[in-house]
Amino acid sequence: QVQLVESGGGLVQPGGSLTLSCATSGFTMDYYAIGWFRQGPGKEQEGVSCISGAGTSAHYVDAVKGRFTISRDNAKNTVSLQMNSLKPEDTGVYYCAKRPVNFCSGYIASSFDYWGQGTQVTVSS
Repeated sequence: QVQLVESGGGLVQPGGSLTLSCATSGFTMDYYAIGWFRQGPGKEQEGVSCISGAGTSAHYVDAVKGRFTISRDNAKNTVSLQMNSLKPEDTGVYYCAKRPVNFCSGYIASSFDYWGQGTQVTVSS
């Protein structure tokens, strides 16, 4: 049974940092790309970052480039999203999701086949 479980969300002040984790089970990590999405209050869901199955290719949307870093440890079945210099507009529920292939190709939600339940990130003073 494929499962993805996010953790690490919380309340942080602007300029602060958080690291989100996505713990996976039920599949062989090396073969599948993993992405992070978020949905802010009153906003549509948007892609944030994606990493290839082997971890050799990482992608970011412009809004988070230079501030967020995605990484993965396939031996530990985890994907992390290090978030620095957080802004109020980064507030939202963050989801990790699995692709059915080992490469990233945009952030169309339907191109990801399994999703976690989400973790709340609030950036506020």
